[in-house]
Amino acid sequence: MVVNFLLVSIGAVFGVLARVLSTNWIKKGWRHAFPLATFIINSVGCFFLGLVTGLSLESGFSLLIGTGFMGAFTTFSTFNIESIELLRMKNFKHFFFYTGASYTFGIFASFVGIICGNLI
Repeated sequence: MVVNFLLVSIGAVFGVLARVLSTNWIKKGWRHAFPLATFIINSVGCFFLGLVTGLSLESGFSLLIGTGFMGAFTTFSTFNIESIELLRMKNFKHFFFYTGASYTFGIFASFVGIICGNLI
């Protein structure tokens, strides 16, 4: 039990650091209303969580990478807040594209990740 907690915690520390660095790097060159950083990070996270799932890793690795790292790297709450902000700014085109593409591409990326994991 304690080992599982430590594995998730260690993964989460590195996941959140990767998220902050990735977000800052993506936002440095992006000056538009569309929340590209969260879209990319969540899409990449969906693929890698699918990959972890498809690989059927040992429980400890799954907790470290899947639950800890990917759980902290991706964010559903930021996605929702950014979606609401697009609505508040009456930016309906970006809102519908962002929400539609996030769900569609997220499911697709997860599916491709699982397939890749099963092939390895």
